[in-house]
Amino acid sequence: MPRALLIVLDSVGIGGAEDAAAYGDAGADTLGHIAEACAAGRGDQAGLREGPLRLPHLTALGLGLACKASTGRMPPNLAPQGPLKGAWGYGVETSKGKDTPSGHWEIAGVPVTFDWGYFPNTVPTFPEELTAALVERGNLPGILGNKHASGTAVIDEFGAEHMRTGEPIFYTSVDSVLQIAAHEETFGLERLYDLCRIGRELCDAYKIGRVIARPFVGSPEAGFKRTGNRKDFATPPPADTILDRLTKAGRSVVTVGKIGDIFAHRSTGREIKPNGNDACLSAAIEAMRDLADGGFVFANLVDFDSEFGHRRDIPGYAAALEAFDRRIPEIEAALKDGDLVVITADHGNDPSWRGSDHTREHVPILSFGSGVRQGAIGRRESFADIGASVLVHLGVRHSGKGASWL
Repeated sequence: MPRALLIVLDSVGIGGAEDAAAYGDAGADTLGHIAEACAAGRGDQAGLREGPLRLPHLTALGLGLACKASTGRMPPNLAPQGPLKGAWGYGVETSKGKDTPSGHWEIAGVPVTFDWGYFPNTVPTFPEELTAALVERGNLPGILGNKHASGTAVIDEFGAEHMRTGEPIFYTSVDSVLQIAAHEETFGLERLYDLCRIGRELCDAYKIGRVIARPFVGSPEAGFKRTGNRKDFATPPPADTILDRLTKAGRSVVTVGKIGDIFAHRSTGREIKPNGNDACLSAAIEAMRDLADGGFVFANLVDFDSEFGHRRDIPGYAAALEAFDRRIPEIEAALKDGDLVVITADHGNDPSWRGSDHTREHVPILSFGSGVRQGAIGRRESFADIGASVLVHLGVRHSGKGASWL
């Protein structure tokens, strides 16, 4: 029986979304702008990388062609230099929002048709009754932050006061999210997780998609740094995803990175959660080598988004893309005859864009494997076409959203 590997390059959008203006993102183009910046020398960083963006393996899979189909422009240095090795196209998001659950749920066959709740960009941002309940139930002396903020900046701003007072740092963004930052050692990691569980329960009334624990370490003197112990407490999808369908069909499912958190740990099989893109990709490749016939590996590589997109770090983002590209031969080596690999994204996060939030964009869809017909799969009118194609490839009945290109 065939197997499948689905890799989400978190935030690697390719511009062009027709409704981007409604989100304040008209003209955003994560991959295109990174390639343009690198070609102009703005992607150079001593000891990290320099020169044009180099993605030879992704380009051979049709990445540049997907970008051109999405925006009408071929990004610098991404035109294919030889025969293509896979099928390529781009996906259009139909879900409301431009955040992680919306993108991943739609990929898995459940577009978000309802309106998420959001916290206003005011100070304070959170409703008083919500923070009062969190203070009481969490036995807290109070809270800090209580505003829209960048995750690294808010820790720099309030980290010292947090350590002095024991008050955790609460913040949000344009996404449907409540984030709570606390020091792993002085506040306690498990205590932070418990506080986020309380927040998850209380945020249901506000239709908030995720409550995220953001632990950090360090000191006011040496500086603060977030750790890899982030944990997302998400509301579950409102209908069966491809993970549910595969689990009910008795198929082996392995989820890597924050996939388990995104799907509220429902039908997420064996969960592996290393820290960082390289470790997550290594875990996905190893899982693929050992995967039973008919099985499915679903991986998220979050560093593109969390480490480089939100931080508006063009050289770092470019280097991360090049690092992933170099490992595509390892993915190919782990495949058996009949296996399918799909590489895609869940939204954009243009590091050249204003602010520090996600951007509403199309996403690339690249697929390869011994049985994949090479060439264009065109514009896919929903991310759900990805999940539908995975199910069709694995021989599991598809009755949900999306249309397979296979």
